[in-house]
Amino acid sequence: MFERQKVIRYTVFTVGIGFIVAVLGFTLAFFTVKVPDPNAFVNSQSTIIQYADGSELGRLGSENRTIVTLANIPLSVRHAVMAAEDRNFYTESAISPLGIARALLNDLRGGSLQGGSTITQQYAKTAFLTQQRTITRKVKELVISLKLQNIMSKDQILENYLNTIYFGRGSYGIETASEVYFGRTVDQLNVSQAAVLASILRSPGYYDPSYGGGNMKRLQERWRYVLDGMVSAHWLSKRSADAAIFPTLKDRVRSGTLSGPKGYVVSWVVHELGKLGFTEDQLQTGGYVIRTTLEKKNQEAAVDAVDKGTPKGAPDNLRIGLVSIRPGTGEIVAMYGGRDYLVSQLNSATQGITQAGSSFKPFALVAALEQGIPLSSTWNGVSPQVFDDAGKPYPVFNYGNEQYKNIDLLTATAHSVNTIFVPLGMKAGPDKIIDVARRAGIPTTVAMMPTPSVTLGVASPHVIDLAAAYATFAANGTYAKPFIVNEVLGSNKGVLYQSQIQTQQVFQPNVMADLTHALQQVVAYGTGTGAAVGIQQPIAGKTGTTTDNASAWFNGYSPQFATSIALFRDDATQSLNGIGGLNSVTGGSFPARIWNLYTRTVLSGQPIVPFPEPANIGGTTPVSYATAIPTLDPALAVTPTPKPVAKYPTASPSPTKAAPTKTKKK
Repeated sequence: MFERQKVIRYTVFTVGIGFIVAVLGFTLAFFTVKVPDPNAFVNSQSTIIQYADGSELGRLGSENRTIVTLANIPLSVRHAVMAAEDRNFYTESAISPLGIARALLNDLRGGSLQGGSTITQQYAKTAFLTQQRTITRKVKELVISLKLQNIMSKDQILENYLNTIYFGRGSYGIETASEVYFGRTVDQLNVSQAAVLASILRSPGYYDPSYGGGNMKRLQERWRYVLDGMVSAHWLSKRSADAAIFPTLKDRVRSGTLSGPKGYVVSWVVHELGKLGFTEDQLQTGGYVIRTTLEKKNQEAAVDAVDKGTPKGAPDNLRIGLVSIRPGTGEIVAMYGGRDYLVSQLNSATQGITQAGSSFKPFALVAALEQGIPLSSTWNGVSPQVFDDAGKPYPVFNYGNEQYKNIDLLTATAHSVNTIFVPLGMKAGPDKIIDVARRAGIPTTVAMMPTPSVTLGVASPHVIDLAAAYATFAANGTYAKPFIVNEVLGSNKGVLYQSQIQTQQVFQPNVMADLTHALQQVVAYGTGTGAAVGIQQPIAGKTGTTTDNASAWFNGYSPQFATSIALFRDDATQSLNGIGGLNSVTGGSFPARIWNLYTRTVLSGQPIVPFPEPANIGGTTPVSYATAIPTLDPALAVTPTPKPVAKYPTASPSPTKAAPTKTKKK
């Protein structure tokens, strides 16, 4: 008996202490938890992303919402929502002890979809708290709910609730939900449609028919439950409820801000805004206006060029990245990161990496020019050749094992001769080549080793890295840090952020003049003639292809734009060969074609701006072998490579011969 009394006393004591602690905890929370501005969330608007000209590119965050006043929400809609969620809303307290107890019991039993929150509680949770199921969050919800009823009327709470609650399909608030589900504004909803929306808001994924096969049956049952509830509350006659016909819902549009190629641009803008200190919550609810550097004409041209230039029947794991930058400013005017962001979130333009191949040869050429080695210098381009790599033999082949005997450096650049550029790089110094690449814009995150192979592009940069580097060439040696966010305006149109162009002169203009002259020959009669088709303005560029054709690049520029394009596969061990019906996919094929389609469009109507005349560093610049710009329509040829007007043989499209160390060409 004594032991039993002892246990009872202990239990009572424990419960009493627990009750006191709970009361004290709730009291402390009541005086410490503050209610955020009730209008801050309700009146939050979409953050709008704009092109450089101010036209809309997309919207950020989940706030697909249009605010409406309670007076503009039909009484039948309000009654349907209250019948579904809180029939005693206007007469009860902000919290429902019985509902809380019922929900708690259901949670303990492992149940789901059990109500327990009043409309006030749901509003408090939606507007000010997270969806986490924790005791702390629940206590805050109760405290905020109690405080809300002291500072807001029932009408205000209901209005805010109807403007904040999530209805699925990316729609927040009753007005947007009306348009998404029924294609009409809320004031045009009939009772049946109102009951559907009231039913769905409980759990869109559980009731919206577009999300699952069994959802339609559940939705119809709950729709009937809502109508019956309206009858019970005397908001609807039984006759009207019985006569109600279940309405037809619009098909769910499986798209949005992040769908398609646009998603990569939007996500990158968000990424860059994060680096500037803007949080996700701010972007979702702040109603900001984000003015980007993207030119609408350029962006649309980039998407169109990739659509038209992508090989037919390309495998799903083929990736294409494109970045176009304005030389001298660093403004990103176009970006293509992939076909559909909702399918893959890896941005091929800014996150994907692949070996650069002969895209790196201009870095070796710059290093040589800085040391006075002229374009007129003569080199032996026979293939293969074996070089010394720290005491180890390093065999190098030309693409197709083509032979080039005693040709000048200008011609070697046009035809991307490996057996000339490797010794050129060794003479200039591999460390000097890396220094040139860094100055041009290749970041330190891209690993490069001072070995003979650095000239042939064994490093794996991002597309944006090479675009920045070639933009430096186009700007006569002025490096400009790439950026995509121009300015951020607050909801009151005040300027929260303004970009600043960051530039640095990293190369002498005379070196750039000779480099550009050499790269003009690439598109005039060398490996990149497909890039020049139909373009009358001055252009320069360089192809990039790796051994076994694992990746293919074209990097080119005019005085107005510098653009890099890369094709590669998710699996770096897989070759591009065979794609689009080509035995050998090189930088002069699909990448050059896409570059051409893009550049022809964006330069259309632009004034002709000449490149600087060659500076003739170290001697006389060789005469160009180009006689005319090709006029072949690229739509008529998968790989437009007109026969070059030159006295030296060009590379054939046959596969590269294998070598112990991977070598690059084109």
